[in-house]
Amino acid sequence: MQDNVDRVLEQWAAERPDIDPAPMGVVGRIQRASGLLEHELRHHLATHELQLWEFDILATLRRSGHPYRLTAGALVETSMVTSGAITNRIDRLVAKDLVTRGTDPTNRRSVMVTLTEKGRHLVDDVVVGHVANETRLLTQLTPHEQEHLAALLRKLLTGLGDVPPNTAE
Repeated sequence: MQDNVDRVLEQWAAERPDIDPAPMGVVGRIQRASGLLEHELRHHLATHELQLWEFDILATLRRSGHPYRLTAGALVETSMVTSGAITNRIDRLVAKDLVTRGTDPTNRRSVMVTLTEKGRHLVDDVVVGHVANETRLLTQLTPHEQEHLAALLRKLLTGLGDVPPNTAE
């Protein structure tokens, strides 16, 4: 069975037999898989009137544990967006009554973002279907293949410098 990337590799092999396009195959497939997966995730979350970034922030706060609160800086680290972007996103979630914003009592210069009860219930409801959707998206791979792929992707990501953020603020 061939995919769209195979066609690209065949074209490069015909036009430039002096180069090995194999890395293009790996990177191209990761990029295409990312795009296709993101499309499916967005579609599923839209059924809950959520955007992907909204779910990401709500889920980050929920999995941080009780009291479901992080600094805005910690959210910037985990979401890989600028502080200006996170401020805008927090504003939008506050307007929906999914999070609250307050001053960190231990550091008055820091903003604390806390999941509201409404936000916690929403993310708890959505995450069950989200996991089921991701399970559906991976059905082409056996559980063993999924574990192997996860290990290879972890190795690639850490080699590219991806390390867990320090969210102990």
